[in-house]
Amino acid sequence: MKKILLFLFISTQAFSQTDEKASKLADAVIKSMGGEKAYNNTRHIAWNFFGIRSLVWDKFTGDVRIDNVKDKSVYLVNVNSKTGKVMLKSQAVDAKPDSVQKLLKQAEEIWINDSYWLVMPFKLKDPGVTLKYLGTDKTTDGKETEVLEMTFTNVGVTPDNRYKIYIDPTTNLVVQWAYFKKYSDEKPLFTRPWGMYQQHGKILLSGERGDRDLTDIKVYDSLPASIYTSFEAPDFSQGKTPKLTK
Repeated sequence: MKKILLFLFISTQAFSQTDEKASKLADAVIKSMGGEKAYNNTRHIAWNFFGIRSLVWDKFTGDVRIDNVKDKSVYLVNVNSKTGKVMLKSQAVDAKPDSVQKLLKQAEEIWINDSYWLVMPFKLKDPGVTLKYLGTDKTTDGKETEVLEMTFTNVGVTPDNRYKIYIDPTTNLVVQWAYFKKYSDEKPLFTRPWGMYQQHGKILLSGERGDRDLTDIKVYDSLPASIYTSFEAPDFSQGKTPKLTK
C-alpha cells in the first residue's frame, strides 16, 4: 500500500511540474487533432510502420495485431492482460510458457514504440508526463514554432527519454519532434518532421516522418474479432470491413 501511495505521489508531483503555458499549449494541440473525447471514442486504428510491419489496435480492449512484413511473423497480444499467441516465420509457437511470454513482451514493446510515433500528440498530458515550455525556435526547414520539452516519470519502457515537440503557432499542430535517448544528452538522436495530416474518422493523424513514414493509416468503428485472434492476414484494401486472406 505504501508503494502504491508513493507511486501516486511521484506521478502527481511530476504532472504538477508542467507549467501553465505548456499545459495550455498541449490542450490546444489535442484540440486541433480532434479533441480528447474524439480520440478516446476512436476504437480501431491500423497503420504500417516504416514498411517493416503493420499493426491493428483495438483501443477499447487492448487487443493488438502485429504482422512482420518480411518474415511473416504474427503477434496477437492483449496489452492489458499480457496474453496472446505468436507465429514466428509462418510457424505457430507452441513452446514453454516463458518463451511465449517473452515474445508477447516484445510485441507489447513494439506496440508502445510504434503507436507513440502515430498518436503522441494525444498523449501529451498522460499521467507521468511533464511538459515544459521552452519558448520559440525554428524547425530544420526554417518554420517558426513554439517548443515543448517532454519528460517522463515512472512510465513507459524507456523513462529516461526526452523529447522536444515543435508546434506550429497558427495551426497548433506538431510539425517536428527531436528525440533524446537520455535526459542529459545535449544533442538529439534524431529530429524528424510531422507532416501530411489527414482526417481519419473524427481525429487528425500524421504519417510523414521524413525518410521513414507511417502509411496505410485507417480508423474503424468496428472490425471482425478474428483479426485479433486468427493468424490469417487481414486485407484492408477492400472497402471498410477487411477480409481475412491466407
